[in-house]
Amino acid sequence: MPASTLSGDAKDALARAPIEAAHCRTALRDALLAYGVTPGRHAFRTQRPAVARLLWSLLEDRKERAIRRVPGTRLYRLPSYEIDIAPSLVPLPRALPKARCDRRMELRAAFLACGSLAAPARGYHLEFVPPGEEALRRLLAALRSESLHPKVAVRKGRSMVYFKDIDEITQVLAAIGSSSALLHLEDVRAYKETKNRIRRLVNTEAANVDRAAGAAAAQARWIALLADAYGLRNLSAPLREISELRLAHPSETLAELGRRCSPPAPKSTVNGRITALIKLAKALGTHP
Repeated sequence: MPASTLSGDAKDALARAPIEAAHCRTALRDALLAYGVTPGRHAFRTQRPAVARLLWSLLEDRKERAIRRVPGTRLYRLPSYEIDIAPSLVPLPRALPKARCDRRMELRAAFLACGSLAAPARGYHLEFVPPGEEALRRLLAALRSESLHPKVAVRKGRSMVYFKDIDEITQVLAAIGSSSALLHLEDVRAYKETKNRIRRLVNTEAANVDRAAGAAAAQARWIALLADAYGLRNLSAPLREISELRLAHPSETLAELGRRCSPPAPKSTVNGRITALIKLAKALGTHP
């Protein structure tokens, strides 16, 4: 039994999904052969037994063919599953199907035969490694017919088509009918967005607290200098009161200081009084 992964589970679910229309089954069969048979070889190979059974069920001469299990190697530890394919069965290059459902069956087959979906914890990534240049061109045309914009790169001498944008990845998954993988990615995206939003709120709140603490400390320094240079007893009663409160409670916010005033004063009034004190301190030539 192959290991359970997001990509593998998605392939198994798609391979077991029923397909009613005969033309869709034909499109899926032809595309599995186009994307799952390497040029020059006459065997379909996959690491998912469910995908091998799907192709076997779509072949007209399946009674004459068998799924062959190939043991893994040191490099590829998981076993593979092969079906011998007659050269006449491998479809020749042709235009994309006209029906949209058939084109989507082709995309489904491409994912089943040569696609992989990375676990979201390692970043969003969906890729296809077609078996040849003709398959690459067909795949790009099929993806672009869905208004998708894949990227193309070369890795170890083979061309690959990939997506890293979560919106395009979910669009591909919706097109091929992979509802389980789509829901999983949407759950992960919602979790990440919520986590990031909470982190931003916490960071914003922490920054606001730091700014308020810095401002309060600066106010206390100005008032202390004013007390030495001018004397708090020479201030008006409201200014003397807020000066004494700020010196006694250097970490409190303006709103908290206002509630300690007698009578209580709004934040704007407290701010105005402290601004007046700082202006007076500056006018006397004092510096914190």
